[in-house]
Amino acid sequence: MENKLNYLCGYVALIGKPNTGKSTLMNALVGEKLSITAKRPQTTRHQILGIKTTSEYQCIFVDTPGMHQDQKKAINRYMNRAATSMLTDVDLICVLLDVRNFNGDDEQVLKKVENMDNVILVLNKIDQINKQQLLPLMLRISGLLPNIDMIPVSALKEENLDSLMSQIQARLPEGIPHFPDDQLTDKPMRFIVAEIVREKLFRTLTQELPYSLTVNVDHYKTEKDLVRISASIWVERQSQKGIIIGRGGSLLKKIGSEARADIEQLVDQKVYLQLWVKVREGWSDDERSLAAFGYSND
Repeated sequence: MENKLNYLCGYVALIGKPNTGKSTLMNALVGEKLSITAKRPQTTRHQILGIKTTSEYQCIFVDTPGMHQDQKKAINRYMNRAATSMLTDVDLICVLLDVRNFNGDDEQVLKKVENMDNVILVLNKIDQINKQQLLPLMLRISGLLPNIDMIPVSALKEENLDSLMSQIQARLPEGIPHFPDDQLTDKPMRFIVAEIVREKLFRTLTQELPYSLTVNVDHYKTEKDLVRISASIWVERQSQKGIIIGRGGSLLKKIGSEARADIEQLVDQKVYLQLWVKVREGWSDDERSLAAFGYSND
């Protein structure tokens, strides 16, 4: 892209407690499904860039894991570092709040940005409440952070996102684009494929099992008319392996079929996807295992 006069370019962090809709919002603003979503807290585990490029600006969104108090396992500490490490380096911070459930966890997040002047509060999920409930919430937040810009939206229904994007654009600094105009994320296809498989697992499995698994792509090869992919689903106990495979392999087949459909839509090509389930005991609380699976803050 040519360097145009008064072109805008900047990084915008999307932060908040778990399950406030950060990934859904980034996908909606960029116009492509780059971050996985599920109706569970702590679905997002990494920082993921979503790049929106127009003739006037390039906005580089940073989707982050939800900020939470749980520091028991190494993976929880990793996610908290991923959620906060970039706050002093970005041009703008959008704090997402779930309007249905504003509580002490949100107040902890607000304390992290109370002395910053590059903050917008995004009041998300307004499609799920009576609009009359908004004003008391906004007054309560104003008491905590006076003179802060608040924008009510529904990321899921794409409601009021134009207003949010206008506010974001107004705060971007002048600068040349950091990425080619056709690039949508900083992550390679292997990473995105692993995340798609993990999303299907999060959406299909019940209780706590999704938090005990991770996905690693072992093989990715693009042929003339086909993309061949082999991926491993890692769990922490032998008993979890059988749950994911399901009776006669039925659950693993369902997850693979759903993931393959999403991947084919993304690469616009036929996909052959092979999934394996493997066990590495205690991987989520082992620093070396985390590094091997790509959980590194370096």
